Amino acid sequence: MRILAIDAGNSRVKWGVWEDGWTLQGAVATLQVGALTQAWRNLPAIDVVVACSVAGMAVRRWLDAWCSDHNHALRWVLSVREQCGVRNGYEDPEQLGADRWVSLIAARALAAGAALVVNAGTAVTIDALDADGQFRGGLIVPGLELMASSLASGTAGLSHSAGAFEIFPKNTADAIASGAMQAVCGAIERVKRAMTASGSEPQLVLSGGGAAAIQEQLGRSILLQPTLVLDGLRIVALQEARA
Repeated sequence: MRILAIDAGNSRVKWGVWEDGWTLQGAVATLQVGALTQAWRNLPAIDVVVACSVAGMAVRRWLDAWCSDHNHALRWVLSVREQCGVRNGYEDPEQLGADRWVSLIAARALAAGAALVVNAGTAVTIDALDADGQFRGGLIVPGLELMASSLASGTAGLSHSAGAFEIFPKNTADAIASGAMQAVCGAIERVKRAMTASGSEPQLVLSGGGAAAIQEQLGRSILLQPTLVLDGLRIVALQEARA
């Protein structure tokens, strides 16, 4: 079965074609979603289109229209109480972002036991998954770029220029970049410590544009999975096809 999976995020719309592996992948800026018309001009025949979105209704309507024009039924994945071996611990399961939900589903398939699932994009989500598939809850913090730009725009005298990570920064650009990184890594470490204290030693699973930089600073065995959201969508599509 050939699957087109679509992850419509805050900054980018990522997509991939699956047929016994990701045979095609790409991304466009969310504000330029119409560029997918050209990117998808020569797609092979697709059996299933599956998607999740946190990008708003305009993007969703565009994708619905494209699928309708090409005679595809688009399956939007939403968070539910239980799916693909994962149980949703949110007070209102539907409020959990669909990208976080399918990331948990993908991590469940990847990790042998408990997992700490980190998606580092415009925002960074840090989600705790027990070994039995119970999603315990998670954090949302500003992403590295968002944190730095917010500090620069909201504070007089600070400019948003590229900085490098340093333990003891000696200029303002490095101080902002390093502070953002330490804040994100500190949040990850605290959730990991809480999981370990409760008896679940988690496998760290990282995805998103900032994942490689975070992995470099955490300095431990981490599973870097760039296609985590797409993998979760693919797992949902395959399970529903078998049902």
